[in-house]
Amino acid sequence: MPYPVPIPGSAAARLIEAATRRFEAEGREQVNVVEVAREAGVTTGALYHHFGSKDGLYLVIREEMERRITERMEGAAAALGGEGPAAIQAALLVAFDAAVRFGVTRMLSETVVDPANDVIRLTLRPMVSDEAGAPPVLAAAWRGALGAMADGMSADEARRGLIWVLGDRQ
Repeated sequence: MPYPVPIPGSAAARLIEAATRRFEAEGREQVNVVEVAREAGVTTGALYHHFGSKDGLYLVIREEMERRITERMEGAAAALGGEGPAAIQAALLVAFDAAVRFGVTRMLSETVVDPANDVIRLTLRPMVSDEAGAPPVLAAAWRGALGAMADGMSADEARRGLIWVLGDRQ
């Protein structure tokens, strides 16, 4: 069940905002809950009350970002018939652009917690009707482009790299 949208300015909303910045800047493993709570202006007890743990907070943010991105992917693919190379490329490029715009490239480049329920891979599956092995490879290429940005590559350069991997089919 998705986490309910917190009231703007509430402790939960401030924790989500602070944690998103921290997870993006430092990566999941490096984030310290004391620093997140301090930045949000709350106690660590508030973090544990609302999210249970650092991982719980991370999953709330990641799942929301993935939901927003997969909605955009589905829309882009549908505009091009819903399947095939052009729909796949459009979906992944829209997803890339959304991750950049939302400021979550590092977060979404990180390994998924449950590969069987990788929502990017599951969103790609109906677009690739004839090749079962393609969705995980395509999702990995997308995450690789996001990871290159997290490692310092410009968004334009990483996007061009993703286009090259996908092949220019538009």
